[in-house]
Amino acid sequence: MLTDAQIEETMARVRKLELKARRLVRESFAGEYLSSFRGQGLDFDDFREYQHGDETRFIDWNVTARLNTPFVRKFREERELSAVLAVDVSGSADYGSVHFSKREVAAEAAAVLGFSALNNGDKVGLLLFAAEPVLFVPPEKGSRHLLRMIREILVAAPEQPGTSLAAACDFLVRAPLRKSLVFLISDFHSDPLDKPLDKPLGKLARKHETVALRVSDPLESQLPKAGKVVMIDPETGFETRVNTGNTNLRMAYQKLMARQHEGAARIFRKHGIDFADLATHGDTLAELHRLLKRRSRRRIR
Repeated sequence: MLTDAQIEETMARVRKLELKARRLVRESFAGEYLSSFRGQGLDFDDFREYQHGDETRFIDWNVTARLNTPFVRKFREERELSAVLAVDVSGSADYGSVHFSKREVAAEAAAVLGFSALNNGDKVGLLLFAAEPVLFVPPEKGSRHLLRMIREILVAAPEQPGTSLAAACDFLVRAPLRKSLVFLISDFHSDPLDKPLDKPLGKLARKHETVALRVSDPLESQLPKAGKVVMIDPETGFETRVNTGNTNLRMAYQKLMARQHEGAARIFRKHGIDFADLATHGDTLAELHRLLKRRSRRRIR
């Protein structure tokens, strides 16, 4: 859990990030966010004269009869979305072997996406989860609303620090939300006894447009050669002594984590969920930018 001094330091980063994010939104994120995520349905815009190739189901027969020439209804995409930032604040979120913890990286990503959404007139909501849903803030507009949510990400202290991605997915499926855009921000390391992720993620992706942002730390994928160390699970408190000087152990651990990493990616692809990997030692903004550019190019095609 972050100390008060760390929270204030991070909130100072968030305030600076607000300025940076607004600049990025103006210069590139706004257009790419707009082109990456569709609105929900179509709104009537105007009438125009029928042209060859127009769909006959859009002919307005009242106007056609009055003007004695065929007219069709024009529509525009309903742009407003509700975006929900679903953020993992379990015990493992506070781990970081470099400068930032996974929780801080999640807060940074939430800030950038939140400001992009607000700039496009969308509402933004928040779900914090650990072993169970911790806090739900319904989608609203406004910078103060977003900054309050970012602070909630940083200060949340769940009573049960385990991780249940299935519980978070089930909550969002049952929540009284219209079809929304869900950013699921987590390390995707669930408790061993949690439900398999496949079905809960599939249900979530069918109800809401879902994007997975997987946050990781370099020491989670590869153990350093540091001799005998005591490792503590931040979610269960379980301690074990490990000899990291053992080459076979390090290789087995690396293969295990690689299988887990690819297993989650297969589930994302199976359910049509776009995803990006954010690292505690990487450039969060650059990864988000690449994600939006991929989605923009796919929509154009």
